[in-house]
Amino acid sequence: MAKTKTTFFCQSCGYESAKWLGKCPSCSAWNTFVEEVITKDEGPKTEWRQESTRSKAMRAKTLNEIESTEEIRIHSIDEELNRVLGGGIVPGSLVLIGGEPGIGKSTLMLQVGLLLKKQRVLYVSGEESEQQIKMRAERLGNTSENFYILTETNTKSIFLAIETVEPHVLIIDSIQTLHSAQLDSTAGSIGQVRQCTGELMKFAKETATPVFLIGHITKDGMLAGPKVLEHMVDTVLQFEGDRHLAYRILRTTKNRFGSTSEIGIYEMLGTGLREVSNPSEILISQKDGPISGVTIGATIEGNRPLLIEIQSLVSPASYGTPQRTPTGFDQKRLNMLLAVLEKRCGFRMGTQDVFLNMAGGIKVEDPAIDLAVCISIISSMEEISISDKICFAAEVGLGGELRAVNKIDQRISEAEKLGFQEIYISKYSQKAIGLKNTKIAIKSFGKLTEVFEDLFG
Repeated sequence: MAKTKTTFFCQSCGYESAKWLGKCPSCSAWNTFVEEVITKDEGPKTEWRQESTRSKAMRAKTLNEIESTEEIRIHSIDEELNRVLGGGIVPGSLVLIGGEPGIGKSTLMLQVGLLLKKQRVLYVSGEESEQQIKMRAERLGNTSENFYILTETNTKSIFLAIETVEPHVLIIDSIQTLHSAQLDSTAGSIGQVRQCTGELMKFAKETATPVFLIGHITKDGMLAGPKVLEHMVDTVLQFEGDRHLAYRILRTTKNRFGSTSEIGIYEMLGTGLREVSNPSEILISQKDGPISGVTIGATIEGNRPLLIEIQSLVSPASYGTPQRTPTGFDQKRLNMLLAVLEKRCGFRMGTQDVFLNMAGGIKVEDPAIDLAVCISIISSMEEISISDKICFAAEVGLGGELRAVNKIDQRISEAEKLGFQEIYISKYSQKAIGLKNTKIAIKSFGKLTEVFEDLFG
């Protein structure tokens, strides 16, 4: 006889309560509790199970008793995906990929699955039919004899297909469409998402099969489902970009097997996603001539150096309170830099509207572009253009001093490779420079005012 239990879940964070609450004690959201009926069946379970691996009793081991093995990864043809995963796909890992509708999540995973020609790949879709996936694969212009497609949402049927195919890689599109018979709630609810992810995690760990989960996001840009979902998986990837632009960024927000600061850049074409091996070329726009308010900053994303174009527009404020509108840059940091320019350098920024844009639609958090931002703002304010052969890499302190930044050698090498003639850095970064016989001129200063004197006279 089945035992029925009714509980309430917060649809925002997954908090569980025995009764309905107006306000969630965990995330403080209002009117988010939904009643779900949980049925605990005494019969055989439908989730993945491997009795042979658990037949013998497990015992605790000391650290010295555990043998260290060489890390084995599955290298896909997609080098951008290999980079964000930390060097390749880890066997037994659970990877969650989130992004806005229509951004290209399904196209990315279908393309990756088709490129893994030496591994059997099972693509489980709960949103599209087999014919629709076939049409998309033909548009990508790629095929594979080891690529299997299953259109199913019941986890019991999915695990039966897994036992038949025995895939090396499993792709689920999407986790919100799956339904487990262990719960009576509808697909996409908090309980179903957590239960289905738990069954897939057990399968991945016991068989050393990497599993990719495609997830939806909410209107706030957060991954849909309970927050515990992000804690359960090994890696969380965010696929982002403007649907009106061609470029997409695959960003790592959590990775148990690598760095969380790596990014992969793709270009959306009619034939699929193209890897962008040299992102600096797309982040620097082509111009007919010099324009005021445009500078180039050297930033680092993970281990990859990037040169990005900073665009500023400064104009007299039409209203009492001047506007500060950054795109791809932190609002509070922009206010701080404007205060430094007014207090330490004597520029009257309190009566000016300031608009700042990171070209290419990328969001930058590296403080090393502070100097490029300051030069860009003053260049627009004074209507003086900066040469497109000059780039900047230094952090600006509250006292107007230039602070050293990390990996300065890589920034200089990237600027030299792209044909820049001069780079302005902090004089405190000189001891970290190990380059010799560089063709690019390295100019080092200690204060922001010294850079202004050198550039503007």
